This record gives sequence, structure tokens and C-alpha cells, in this order.
Amino acid sequence: MFKPEFLNSIIKAYDVRGLVDSQITPDFTFALGGAFAKFLQEEREPSSIVIGEDMRPSSALLATAFSDGATSQGMDVVRIGLASTDMLYFASGKLNMPGAMFTASHNPAAYNGVKLCKSGARPIGEESGLLRIKDLLVTGIPIANRPVGHQVEENLLDDYVEFLLSLFSEISDPAKKFRKLKVVIDAGNGMAGHTAPAVMARLNVEVTEMFFELDGNFPNHEANPIDPKNLVDLQKKVKKVGADIGLAFDGDADRCFLIDEKGDLVNPSALTSLIAVRELARKPGSTIIYNLISSKAVPEIITENGGKPLRSRVGHSYIKKMMADSDAVFGGEHSGHFYFSDFWRADSGMLAALFALTELAATKKSLSSVLKPFNRYFASGEINSEVKDVPAAQKAILEKYGPEHTIDELDGITITGPKYWFNVRASNTEPLLRLNVEGDTEAIMASVRDAVLAIIRAKR
Repeated sequence: MFKPEFLNSIIKAYDVRGLVDSQITPDFTFALGGAFAKFLQEEREPSSIVIGEDMRPSSALLATAFSDGATSQGMDVVRIGLASTDMLYFASGKLNMPGAMFTASHNPAAYNGVKLCKSGARPIGEESGLLRIKDLLVTGIPIANRPVGHQVEENLLDDYVEFLLSLFSEISDPAKKFRKLKVVIDAGNGMAGHTAPAVMARLNVEVTEMFFELDGNFPNHEANPIDPKNLVDLQKKVKKVGADIGLAFDGDADRCFLIDEKGDLVNPSALTSLIAVRELARKPGSTIIYNLISSKAVPEIITENGGKPLRSRVGHSYIKKMMADSDAVFGGEHSGHFYFSDFWRADSGMLAALFALTELAATKKSLSSVLKPFNRYFASGEINSEVKDVPAAQKAILEKYGPEHTIDELDGITITGPKYWFNVRASNTEPLLRLNVEGDTEAIMASVRDAVLAIIRAKR
């Protein structure tokens, strides 16, 4: 049994995450495996769990303890070994089993955690199972009155690659004369170092590998491409070798960021727009989901291409549920997560990369030229500020901007002016406010950004 205060510190809105040894321990993951099994039995889910693990030194041991906890409750377990998170989602979909992925994603080496899903890669978040699992960990799991389950091992890497490429039939069509691309990939010593070679070996690409060695101590830089400092090496390499495109993956490779041929970071909203246009050409009139910190160009482009834009709050469990409810074909988050109906509505950094590579290989244009129609406005990027009194800061923003602007509170506060919008959201886990600003011109964006930051930081 675990104390609620302890569990509240590691069970987040979408997953379980904390410090190895002091929080995420084999004893804890054994109990978590038992609680997950009990929850799945209550939900009448299939009686087998698929488990994957990233390259962190602690992942295999923690996954084994989790497996022992699950089998102690009578569940069978399929261990797929080293995997990216989207490979775990593939396994959950293909095998129709609930899944557990041992990873702390982009967090530093001292952390580890678990991402859980139901069969068919359906998400488990705070409101869709984690609260019940937390209750089970508090009360304790009784000894199961059933035989102990069995564990088997299965290698699904080749199946994963085949499935991804099956979604791009033009890649294997000899009539499609795609040009050979020069691609630089920064795996950040994360799981893309395991999956990218298997995928890229099947494509007409010349790959320059960066930090493909699997090393959960991250000796080169954190596997967190949303932080600009972690993209510097890739940007330099793209320009040095004259590459057509650079790909940066996070630690568990479920997110992908692009670098163009000039060494500039591609706005994730532009990639959302590109994928949306391709999906709408394939399935005209479909619904496309975008989150509320995406560029306002995204819903414009979806509408212009005959699609139905649907706005979501930030967070994969919200987007996946909206995709299921609306039968959306695709969903894009500004944080680099991209969700596909053909991939059990799960997110895949590698699938997003394949969309970009396929589009680029089919034209003689540069990546920056291909994406130019999608870059219509100027964005600040996400700016985090530590704030002691978050409600006071939000109140001060409303007092200044509320009377003369459109206000939306779907997720934090979104305020829309005549030639700009901005969103301020509180972090789920830290005393932070996150600010995103977009303007019709760079000067407008900068002016609004600085004015709102001044209000926020006055409350430190």
C-alpha cells in the first residue's frame, strides 16, 4: 500500500513518472503491475498485456518487476523488449492487448516512468483509469484467486516497419520516381536509434546518423527537441552536409521535429498543415483535430482543403478521445505529437517523419519552399515562467485584456485580439505559466509577448 501524497507526486495527468530509486522502484512497479492488471480485469479487457521498454539503464529491471506484478494477478505478458513508444502502441493495436511502455520520454537520466494504454492503443489518462489505479495502489491488491500468468518474448520491429510503410504505398511503387534525399537524423541517444535504421533502410535516402547509440544517460544532449539548445548540433550538421531535411526525435521517439535545408526549425503547425492536406486529399471532407496552441493557419488550411477543423485542449488523452468521438482522420499538437486514425489514433514521430519525407521526395522543391504556404503568421514558441501565485497572474491578465478581447477558457486562458492571439496555461505539475503568442506580423507578436510576460513575471 502506498500513501496518496506519494502517488500524487508521480502519477501525472497522462502517465506515471518520477525519480529512479527514490520513487520509481521495482517494488513500486511490481505493485503498479498488479494494480494495472486488476483495473484491466474490472474493465473486461483482454487477459494479456504487452510491455515495451526504452534504453534507460533502469527500464528492463522495472519492466520485469511490473510483469511479475501483472502475472501474479493471472495476466499473461508479452515482452517486446527495446521499443519506441509508438512501437508499443503498434503492438497494442496489432495484438489487441493493453500495453505498458517503460520510459520517461524526454526527461533527464535520473527519471523513469510508465505510459499505459488499453487494447487497441486506447489512452489511459487521469480521467480514464489512472485515478482508479491510484486507488488500488492505496488500498492494496489482494492475492489473486487464479493461476499465475505466463510471460513470453516477441520481436515486433520488422512488423512495425512493414506496417508503417504499408501506409505509404507510393514508396514501393517503381512508377513513382522519387528523388534520393539526404537526411540527417538526431536520435538523441534515444529509441529512434533503434527504430530509425530499420525504417530508413527501406527508403531511398542517404542518412547521416547522429547519436544513434542507445544510452539512457544522454551523453550528448537531453533527448528533448522542444528545447532549442538540443537542436543546435542537428542544425549545424544539416548545413554542413547539405542535407535536404533533418529529423529530431525525443527519448521515446513518439515526437518528431523537422529542420529545413537552411538549418531552421520547422514550425510544428506547418507539419500539421502538410499532413492535414495530404490526409484530406486521401479522405476528402474528413475531420482534422488541432490543439489550441497551434497556429491559426492550421484551421484556415484545413477549411480551404475541404476539411472540418476541430479544436482541442492540450494533451494526448483529450485529442485521442476527440478523434474517436468525431471519427477524425488526423490530429496534430504543436508540441510535436501527431495522431493518425490508421495507427489506432495513436501518436507516432516516425509516421510524421514519413509524411514529410514522402512529400519532399516527390518534388524538386526544398523543404522550406514546400512549407512556405503553411507559414502565414509569427509565433513566440512556448515560454515558461515560474510564478508563485498562478491565479493572481491569470487574474491580472484578464483585467488588462478581458474587457476588449474575445476570451476562451477551454485550456487556460486564450485571448484573441484583432491581429494576434495568446494562450496562458498553468502547468499540471510545477508552479509554471506557459505562454504562447502568435501575431500577424513579427512586431505585433513581439509587442504582445513582452506585454503579457511583464504581467506574468510581476507575480513571481
